[in-house]
Amino acid sequence: MAKKNFYVVWNGIKPGVYSSWPECKAQVDGYDGAIYKSFPNKEAAEKAYNDSPWLYVGKQAEKKKVSINNIPEIIKDSLSVDAACSGNPGLLEYRGVYIKTGEEVFKQGPFEQGTNNIGEFLALVHGLALLKQKNLSIPIYSDSVNAIKWVREKKCKTKLERVPENESLFYMIERAEKWLRENTYSTPIIKWKTSEWGEIPADFGRK
Repeated sequence: MAKKNFYVVWNGIKPGVYSSWPECKAQVDGYDGAIYKSFPNKEAAEKAYNDSPWLYVGKQAEKKKVSINNIPEIIKDSLSVDAACSGNPGLLEYRGVYIKTGEEVFKQGPFEQGTNNIGEFLALVHGLALLKQKNLSIPIYSDSVNAIKWVREKKCKTKLERVPENESLFYMIERAEKWLRENTYSTPIIKWKTSEWGEIPADFGRK
């Protein structure tokens, strides 16, 4: 019998643990900054998924965690946003961090029965609303392709089931969508290049 591997996708279309290579490949193929690795059993994969990927993907990946001050391409006077979710769905948090100083500008959660994509979407809208309120024109960095797309389409296209445990989270989603429909903004939204620059400054370090 062929050996069965399990696959962890820390950064991809839908992060999680997968039981076959085709499932994993579907999440990382063509995804900018995808981080994934195979494991010999489900227990090891689930443990790894809840840890930092840099503990598993080798020294070359560790080297990517360079100081952003050494990367001229990154606009330092900017906001970065990110989310963390323990489980899928699970406890969700999101936050915004000012890149120049590393200061945490806002943080929300934990919310029950959420997903990382939802958190990334809410973080981005929260950042847009905050910058407009303060009349600031600095850009926002996000490492989520889905969140950026959803914001542009003004719709959180999650497939997550609405249950009593996440009712408050869905209220946040509706409020964010309403803000996007009723407001304009000039804030540039820039995709964070994780594969080149390392983790986004707003990262929780718990992938």
